[in-house]
Amino acid sequence: MDIAVNAPATAAKKRAIQWNTLLIYIVFVVIFLFFSITLHDKGFLQPGNLMNIARQTAMISIMAVGMTFVLSAAEIDLSFCAIVALSAVTVALLLPHGMIVAVGAALLVGAFCGLVNGLFVSKVGIPSFLVTLGTAGIITGITRWITELQTIPVDNETFAFIFGSGDLGPISVLFVWMVAIAVLGHVLLRKTRFGKEVLASGGNKISAMYSGIQVNRIKLYVLVLNAVLAALAGILYAGRLQSARYTLGENDLMMVIAAVIIGGTSLFGGKGTVAGTMVGALIMGMVNNGLVLMGLNIDQQLIFRGVIIIFSVTLTMGHLRKKH
Repeated sequence: MDIAVNAPATAAKKRAIQWNTLLIYIVFVVIFLFFSITLHDKGFLQPGNLMNIARQTAMISIMAVGMTFVLSAAEIDLSFCAIVALSAVTVALLLPHGMIVAVGAALLVGAFCGLVNGLFVSKVGIPSFLVTLGTAGIITGITRWITELQTIPVDNETFAFIFGSGDLGPISVLFVWMVAIAVLGHVLLRKTRFGKEVLASGGNKISAMYSGIQVNRIKLYVLVLNAVLAALAGILYAGRLQSARYTLGENDLMMVIAAVIIGGTSLFGGKGTVAGTMVGALIMGMVNNGLVLMGLNIDQQLIFRGVIIIFSVTLTMGHLRKKH
């Protein structure tokens, strides 16, 4: 009897979840159509402009993939923007010693920052919000100190081509990097044991521990992964801009977290989707591009972008309020 009574409620819940999963794609189409119609005479649909959206979104998307893992494990990382700048400066300073050395060192810098965050969270037990807030300040201070507030030029053309400025025919190298990281992130989260353990750890820590999952180790791993991807984004910034500065990434925090949440990843942990995150990042890229083509000034862009973020998050997070 209980099974018969609960079956309709369970089916309705599944339908609600499926609807909310599809909602992000509906929002994407609606925004795309809106800009396509209103900006048809300003080149919004031109292949060059669409590729420009992907190019501008690439670093946000890569960082958002890492943040998807962090939020899925019910943690948060506020230091990744600072890691972007430090890694960019590292690769720019070490390029004279060889591209492989410079890129490897920049990735190692990111991994070390993530390791420090992860150890304080998993071993000391300090909430990730507080740990990463503190390390963000430390990392920013180190970057400012190293650069003395000066821009570090990048004059290695091979590096610039591979890590940001190059094009493969009509396709930007940044777009290739974005797609590659998205595919790897999707496979890692959905098709591997590690991904399942990340979602289990974020969904119910106690149950995960009783299932034999090393929850603290998972939290360490996702923070390291996020930091490495932030470092990669910093390297790509240096390649695209052909310079590195301590301010790189400082405006990306809202964009990255918004892309992840709009994409359907739960703030409470246990639910994450890299595919949705990529759509969320593209939505943010379209909005930025469309507002620029509309001729809005920076103040108006910030207001319009904030409204769209709140509206999109409200639509895509309705099922989370019911769940929690």
